[in-house]
This record gives sequence, structure tokens and C-alpha cells, in this order.
Amino acid sequence: MKSFKKYSLTAIGIALALGLLGCSEQQTSAVEKPVKEQVSELKAALSSGISLENMDKSIRAQDDFYEHINGNWLKKTEIPADKSNYGSFSQLYDNSQKALKTVIEAAVANKNAVAGSDEKKLADFYNSYMDEVRVSALGIKPLQAEIKNIKAVKDHKAVTSLMADILIKGGTTPLGWYVDNDAKNSSEYGVYIYQAGLGLPDRDYYLKDDEKFSKIRTEYNTYISKLLSKAGIKNSEQAAKNIIALETKLAKVQWSRVENRDATKTYNKLNIEKVNEMLGQFDFLAYLEKSNINSEQVIISQPTYIEAFGKLFSETEVAIWQDYLAFHYIQDYAELLSSDFEKLNFDFYSTTLKGIKEQKPRWKKAVDSANSVLGEVLGKVYVKDNFPPEAKQRMNVMVQNLIKGFEIAINDLEWMSPETKIAAKEKLNKFTSKIGYPDKWKDYSALEIKADDLVGNFVRYSQWTYADMTNKLGKPVDRSEWHMTPQTVNAYYNPVNNEIVFPAAILQPPFFNLDADDAVNYGAIGAVIGHELGHGFDDQGAKYDGDGNLRDWWSESDLKQFEKRGANLVSFYDKFKPFDDANVNGQLTLGENIGDLGGLTVAYKAYQMSLNGHKSSKIDGYNGEQRFFMGWSQIWRRKYRDEELRNRLMTDPHSPSHYRVIGILANMPEFYKAFDVKQGDKMYIQPEKRVKIW
Repeated sequence: MKSFKKYSLTAIGIALALGLLGCSEQQTSAVEKPVKEQVSELKAALSSGISLENMDKSIRAQDDFYEHINGNWLKKTEIPADKSNYGSFSQLYDNSQKALKTVIEAAVANKNAVAGSDEKKLADFYNSYMDEVRVSALGIKPLQAEIKNIKAVKDHKAVTSLMADILIKGGTTPLGWYVDNDAKNSSEYGVYIYQAGLGLPDRDYYLKDDEKFSKIRTEYNTYISKLLSKAGIKNSEQAAKNIIALETKLAKVQWSRVENRDATKTYNKLNIEKVNEMLGQFDFLAYLEKSNINSEQVIISQPTYIEAFGKLFSETEVAIWQDYLAFHYIQDYAELLSSDFEKLNFDFYSTTLKGIKEQKPRWKKAVDSANSVLGEVLGKVYVKDNFPPEAKQRMNVMVQNLIKGFEIAINDLEWMSPETKIAAKEKLNKFTSKIGYPDKWKDYSALEIKADDLVGNFVRYSQWTYADMTNKLGKPVDRSEWHMTPQTVNAYYNPVNNEIVFPAAILQPPFFNLDADDAVNYGAIGAVIGHELGHGFDDQGAKYDGDGNLRDWWSESDLKQFEKRGANLVSFYDKFKPFDDANVNGQLTLGENIGDLGGLTVAYKAYQMSLNGHKSSKIDGYNGEQRFFMGWSQIWRRKYRDEELRNRLMTDPHSPSHYRVIGILANMPEFYKAFDVKQGDKMYIQPEKRVKIW
């Protein structure tokens, strides 16, 4: 949801990518052996897990393995009108959304729910969203008090204070920040300050001169003017021009997404007095006090932006700051207002930028919003109904096998010195895995939810989230915290905790299939596990040690070898061109591509280990080695609208799905052997040009 940038206040600023570590020690020892025996006993009866009906055998596996495995699905599948793209992730998301709707409707139906209980809050929140009559009647009224506050400021000092207040309430300002483990002292929390404040997806939308971006800027100008006019802001056309001019100045001094990936360059710990000097007329000390931040030091992600913003802040008239802040606050909450505001927001952010044809049904938006605000309330019930214990048990076995596979991969590296291998294995052995759901659920007792105050619910949620975050300062780091809910179809690696996390919702077919043979599971969820482990050793994750601290643990010669191989992967991915005028950004996607290549390589080793020296079984005409790669390909089936794909090429650190398959497999000798890929085949690469990192 575009509106709720308040999530930038959490640890999303760290390298999150794509629950419990296990049961207690006693429980783990009690179940591990039976699970292994059970898996072994069932192998003969398990299915292949391959969706054969999705294959297009008119396209050779050796020429385009993605199209070979997914071609019929791509031909017959239409992107739903309310989506910008559609694939395996989307299908699981849809399933999760329906499951959450069932949970919410049960809460709504319970008229005896105790006031203030989680169930009552869930029902009240959903009812506040679904009350279209009330939302329509209110129009802009829920935001009028804040707009009045914005229009009342008289000088730059008041604007500084206002920016702090708006950020606490979930609005957009040119400075963003969050609290997370200090990357160079991961046992303590730190305050991170970073660039923010643009209404378009990326700085390049303001800076590129070609016709596509010029047209988008024109439509953005029209959107701003219409939204402000609808909200009763005078001189909206001139205000729109001033806002775009201001955002363009911000864009010119912002770092690129490639620069922002650099964990070393974006770590700049400074005393608050020094930052106050850098910001000039922007009174940073007063801003911190208003923001309830009690810290003598902060970590600046983009120092040059901070200095440039300080100059721009004082050079920009108060009236322009008023229009800028008013527009963004209205825009941030436009989806929660009456249909005229909602439609303006949808037409620009969803149709113009992403190509989406229709709005979601209101119940879907209500479920998504409830999931955002009360995610772990829903998560508790979701895992009871949708995450069987045997899934967690089998995942634990796979994670341990993947870690063993990664250790073998490290030992086999011909380019890494023994000293660096010891340090790499030390980090590997300190990985923590979280599977399914957290062992400690969030306490929502202090969050007030009202059945007749939709916007107010989100404002209070933002304030509650903010207070929860600032209260961490000075306290021990809570390493049990999750940054995704159990019903999220994704996974992530958190470098400052050195942890890999797999929510329950992704542990379903085609990613994880309890009824399928190990081959497809190792090629799918096994590779995802390997991918997240691989993030600990990608071009940025490898800068953190096993305790989550940002420090050098590589020998100089090993680091040069590592960077050389990474550079080869950059140039390899740069050559993929989804459009004649747009290619994959190999540097932006480097971390994810390293994660894919290392993850799949290690998953293959783990699968071979799981065979215990036996030959893989043949199911549906394919041996285990072939089904392993088929499992990888089918999880990435996805279709994009052109607008969405272009947007992702500029902003997404992941390569498009097609290239996540063929780009990785073309560099793996094991794939060549499994499908007899030879010179002359379209996926063939000369052995000396293939990239191997882990």
C-alpha cells in the first residue's frame, strides 16, 4: 500500500530480502530422528511435485529452461485486473488472504468479544474499513486538523517541529529513520537516518529526460494539483509545480539505489552535534527532542544528502514546505478517504506507474490493512490452521542439511585461503534460523482501535509503532523479533542478527510440498533457504561477521577474488534486456543474484547428501537431479505488466523471474549434466566464462 510509508520506521532499512529456531532442545532431540526416518520411508510413495501441465515441451530445456517448465502456464494465465504481476507468490498470497478473511469474519461475528481484546480490535478495525458510507461522508475531514497545523506554521523552526510530528503520524518527510541493531555493535540498538521524501518511486523518475519519464512527471503534476484542489488547498496548480521542483532538487542530491546497497559507505556514525552542524538551519537537536529520540549519536546513511538537504531546507520558502507536507500527508492517507480521493490515488500510483486496471474489492483492501496493522493477531490464528508441525520438522532437517552443504561448498572453494575459510565457517555456524512463526507474539494492548475511525486507527497505529521503536533505545537487543508476519509469502536474511527467517505462508507448494519427493523441495524451498544463507555471503552480507557486526574478516587477496567474480556476474546480468531500451541492472541485483547462484549450488549439494549415496528415483519420467532444477524453475513463474516490469528494473534489487532461472542455471555445471546441455544450445556458456562464487 503506497500510503503507509510508516514501515520505513522499522528495520526495513537493513538488508532484508526475501518461527522458532526449533522446539526446545529436549523436543528437538525427540523429533529429529523420527522425522528423518519418516522422510526416508515415504520417499517411494511421494509425488514428483512438478506441475507437468504447465510445461511447454515445444521449447527445449537446453534453450530456455524457464519457458520449457512454465511455458503453458505463461500462455494460459492472465494477470488479474487488480494486480501488476502474477505468479507463484501471488497465488500463495491470494490463498493467505482468503484464510485471513475467514479469521477476520469469525472475529466480526463474535458479538461477545471483550472490549480491548485482540479479537475485538480485529473486528473493529475491519468494520472501520468496510464502513464505506461513513468513509464517503467524511471526505477530507479526517485529515483537516493536520492540514490546519501544516498551514499554521510561520517559520522554518516550526517546519522542523512539524516534520517530526508528521513522521510520528505516518507521513512522508525528506528525512526517514528507524531503530535497529548498530551494525558495528550488534548487541546495542542504534538510530539510522536516511534520505526520503520523494513521491515518485525513484530519483531517476525526476532526472531521466526520455519521453516515458517526462510523461510520468506530467501526470504526477496533474495528480498533485487535483489532489490538493480536492482537499481545498488554494492555488493547487502552482503548488504542484513547486512541489515537483522541490522533489527534483531532493532527487538530484540523493544517492542511487546501487550506492545505497553499500553497507560500508552507508554506515556513518556521528555525534548529534555534528549532524546538527551539517543540517544548518534545520535544528536537528530540536527535531530529535520532538521525535522523542534519546541518543548522543546517530548513523547517517547518506552524509552528502544530509548536508545538501540542510541547505535546501533553508533556501526553500516556508509556503512551499507547507504545500509539500500537506500534499504528502493527504497522499499518504488518500486510500483511506472517500472514493474521489481513493480513485485519484489509484489512477496515478496503480494505473500510470504499474499498469493495474482495476481496484481490488474493498474486502481485500480491508484484509490487507488489517494484516498490516494487526499482523501478529492474525498470525496466531493463521499458523494454527495452516502450518502443521510436520512442516516445521521437515524444514528444520532441510535447514541443517543446507548449512552442511554450505560448509562443503566453502571447503571446496579453490580461490579462498584457509584463514578466510575458517572465518566463513565460523559465521555459518552462528546462523540462526526462524521457521514458521515467532516464539513471542507482539502485545497490542496499548493500541487503540475504533470501529468508526479508519484514518485514526492508522494514525494511532503509526504512533504505537513509533513508540515501540523508540522504547528500544538503551535496552538489550531483542533477537526474537520478527520483521515479517507468519502469513507473509516471503523469506529474509537479517545481517545484524545473522539470521534467516521463513514465515509459514511460503512453506506451501510449489515452494514446499509435504507430499512431494525431496528433489523438488530441495530445488524450491531448499534453494530459498540456500539463497537466504547466501545473503550472509553476498557482496554486502559478507561484510558482516557471525555476530552481525560490520567488520573486515576477509584477507585482502580473497576479497579481490570475491569482487572479481561478483563483477563477472554483474556484466553477465547486464546483458539481459526485457525491453529494447531497458536492461537488468547487474550491479543493483548483484546481492540477490549471488544469493540465487550460491543458494541453488548449495541446495544441490544438500540434495545429493540427502540421497545418502543412493541413486535418485525416477518419477514422472524425470530423475531427481532433473526434478531439482524443475523445482527451481516453477517457483519463479510470473507475468508482469510492462509498466510494473519497467518500474522493477529501476527499483527492485531482484532480477525478473525469467532471468533468475536461466541466468543461474546457465552458470551451473550440474544443470548441464542433468539436461545434457551442449555447445550450440541457447543456454550454453563456455566453461571458462561461467561464474562460480560459492
